[in-house]
Amino acid sequence: MHSTFDVPVLKMRDIDKHFGGVYALNKVNFEVYTAEVVALIGENGAGKSTLMNILGGIYQPDAGEIWYSDKPITIPDVKASIELGIAFIHQELNVLDNLDIAGNIFLGREPVFSKYGRLINKKKLYEKAEPYLHRLGLNLSPKTPMKDLSIAQQQIVEIAKALSLNACVLIMDEPTSSLTISETHILFDIIRQLKNRGVSIIFISHRLNEIEACADRVVGLRDGCNSGELARNEITHDKMVSLMVGRNIKPVYHEYQKRSTESRFRVDRVKTQTWPMQEISFEVFSGEIFGITGLVGAGRTELAQALFGIDTMISGSIHLDGREIEIRSVKDAVRSGLYLIPEDRRNSGLVMEMSVLENLTLPDLQRRSRFGLIKNKHEIRVAAKRCQEANIKAADIRNAAKTLSGGNQQKIVLSKWLSFKPQVVILDEPTRGIDVGAKSEIYQTLRKLADTGIIIIVISSDMEEVMNICHRIMVMHEGKISGILEQAQCTEENLMNLAVGKSVKPVTECHTDKKNNTT
Repeated sequence: MHSTFDVPVLKMRDIDKHFGGVYALNKVNFEVYTAEVVALIGENGAGKSTLMNILGGIYQPDAGEIWYSDKPITIPDVKASIELGIAFIHQELNVLDNLDIAGNIFLGREPVFSKYGRLINKKKLYEKAEPYLHRLGLNLSPKTPMKDLSIAQQQIVEIAKALSLNACVLIMDEPTSSLTISETHILFDIIRQLKNRGVSIIFISHRLNEIEACADRVVGLRDGCNSGELARNEITHDKMVSLMVGRNIKPVYHEYQKRSTESRFRVDRVKTQTWPMQEISFEVFSGEIFGITGLVGAGRTELAQALFGIDTMISGSIHLDGREIEIRSVKDAVRSGLYLIPEDRRNSGLVMEMSVLENLTLPDLQRRSRFGLIKNKHEIRVAAKRCQEANIKAADIRNAAKTLSGGNQQKIVLSKWLSFKPQVVILDEPTRGIDVGAKSEIYQTLRKLADTGIIIIVISSDMEEVMNICHRIMVMHEGKISGILEQAQCTEENLMNLAVGKSVKPVTECHTDKKNNTT
């Protein structure tokens, strides 16, 4: 049953869009009613973002009609979309890191001193920004430079910007991909408030449990076409997976064997530049996947960057297979067999304008060249083999990496480092913005790597993820370790208590029934 009106506030009919000879959308129909949360689901590359980019004025449809408030419309550009009352929170962050928080929220809409032309009224700008930050639980000054914020904090600023537009239709493309559970709960409260004010929400997420929690209706896309629809009382995990992929996904759950007593990797009293007063010590055993979680700003990414040599450690030591390794730079880390899969794959893991082929072979060009000249045929063979092994789906390996889905981009980042036969792989938010099918493939890859003796450390804000794939989980709070939980202790309640600096309750039995969890 739809809210308020029987006439959709927004209706898209028979939308076509192709790029070159490839159809991204083929006669897609989509509608949303007033004060309704519609979840749009599908694998990476299914057409979700393309459809929303048409609503946002970024792309123009090749065919089809768009109706808004029961009137046919065209959306020639982003400005026209905003003027219609459509706000878009993009999956890939769209921030200017040379401005402060308030400047990003009200970019192009800054309050000005009228008698002085376009001179910005900074006092009023910061006053206007403050309530949005407070509402979203971001305890930072609106004067804070964006470059000083983490990815998750930047994402919250993007949400604040969308809220400031007072939109009638709000598109959220993976809004929780870098948020912790507590931050996600704040966002859900905001969604409920917006619904009560009559705002319609289009919610795109690969976290199916979130869709179950907040969606009134689910619309599925597969290969650029409509794959079906679910009413509120029909929304279940299995039905959504069926709409998305049309096949069964291999469960990621496995029985946890007794952990080896062989300590392979040890971090001893490491201090980072961000948290110079806190010491971090932990060890990873042979064959296990070790998880690190915590709230935004807890120091997880900073620890990873210090271990990989991006940031300089103030003190402490790192040991691999009983010997101390000295890491003062990224080159030292790579030489020692330690690799980092970064949180921001688009800016730190890939050269987006370069081809899939070039990205896959970029780290080891010396092995693919002779007298300074790249051996093209050999490079192509190597890249094609890596695509096949990692199941990277690309129409042509000469296409730019930016044309691939998020899941396939992540596979490129992982594949290029695996070719170096690493000893330790640290993955920071490895499945951010990735669909259920690609997630399952990446999880299975991590399991196989751990079984072969590679040390796997997974940093994730997704507590369900770390509970499902990790043998032990280290929780960080304000730069220090608040606890390391054995598998039997890993409940969401315990993880959250540690994440906010509280103690945990003893647990005698394993947590949730993972056998029924397929993501």
